[in-house]
Amino acid sequence: MALDDKLDGLKDEAAGKTKEVYGKVTGDAETEAEGKAQGLIGKAKEKLGDVKDAASDLVEDVKEKFDK
Repeated sequence: MALDDKLDGLKDEAAGKTKEVYGKVTGDAETEAEGKAQGLIGKAKEKLGDVKDAASDLVEDVKEKFDK
């Protein structure tokens, strides 16, 4: 479901940002990089949710046109 993808994305973005900041504060470059990567994965999941929503809307529009 698209909402699940969006929520997972937001969760990953928040966790990634936390990890990234922790890495910066502690001087741990590996943790900082992991945080950045997790944040990017979160953004990708969010975009996937947007694409799924758009595809679902398109399918509904096509169905409506054929039902007329």
